[in-house]
Amino acid sequence: MTVALTVPQPVSRWETGPTARSSGLPPLRRLTTTVPREYVHRSAVTEVFLTDWHGSGPNAWTVTAQWPRAHSFYGPARGMHDPVMLAETARQAAILLSHVGHDVPLGHPAIWGRLRYSVTPAALALHSAPADLELHITDHDIVRRGSRLATMRQVYSVLRDGQELGTVDGTLSCHTPAVYRRLRGAYADLEQALARTIPLPEAIDPALVGRDRTADVVLSPATGKNRWQLRIDTTHPVLFDHPVDHAPGMLMIEAARQVAYAAAGDTPSLAVAMDCSFVRYAELDAPCWIRAEAAGRDEAGLPRIAVTAEQHGCAVFTATVTCAPVT
Repeated sequence: MTVALTVPQPVSRWETGPTARSSGLPPLRRLTTTVPREYVHRSAVTEVFLTDWHGSGPNAWTVTAQWPRAHSFYGPARGMHDPVMLAETARQAAILLSHVGHDVPLGHPAIWGRLRYSVTPAALALHSAPADLELHITDHDIVRRGSRLATMRQVYSVLRDGQELGTVDGTLSCHTPAVYRRLRGAYADLEQALARTIPLPEAIDPALVGRDRTADVVLSPATGKNRWQLRIDTTHPVLFDHPVDHAPGMLMIEAARQVAYAAAGDTPSLAVAMDCSFVRYAELDAPCWIRAEAAGRDEAGLPRIAVTAEQHGCAVFTATVTCAPVT
């Protein structure tokens, strides 16, 4: 039997109360904290970037977030915040709004279909304080099964200090636990899926993919030019913040970024845009092969790399990554 968990009302601000007044502390208009980690499907509080939300119109929302100046995985480089952190922030916002805006019960899986982002490099500059963001989000193409949200498309305009940092466009589907078990079939048993994870292959040189630590490399050498094997480390504290029965979406996005950097050779690059399609689940029990090829240039003349991940001869994930050279 599936038990629907009650989602609390979206109250996220705390006004000054008797405790604050009686303590002699100066009055505060509000206190700032992260949203509940359960609302963004995270286990570690330190991995929650969102701080608040409110409705701003019909199917429109404003979500606030904060990016730290240092992060164990999405760390800054060359004086700039990691652009892929925008994808993770959008992932969290989409899941948050599915719960607090569309009454999806906690415990219901949310799955990406497509995700596109682009950033303005100048807005990624690292300052002397964390980056405070505003995400202005509108929901489109909402499909419901009965009263339950099934799918929706969301469009984001992301601001930092009132200036545009980037845009995001993504689709999300939500499933009951019973439907998800039917979709996953033999992989629905989490413990068995994790037990079948193939051995972790060796990593390529971290310097080739803009990384400092071998543990953060998600590519392994493979035969053929511009071809790699996906490294699935289920103990990684960020990419596998909690156990899942397949390769997480953010792992696939990180693989696309690392592939683009490796294909760029010795030229330091910044993944300023991605267009990702999550075709099917990437399983843990078989090798996943990733290849890259040139895909021309965008309207600004920046090079684009087409990335395809395949398993059992079928595409499981595709992405086009646009890279800007950095100094």
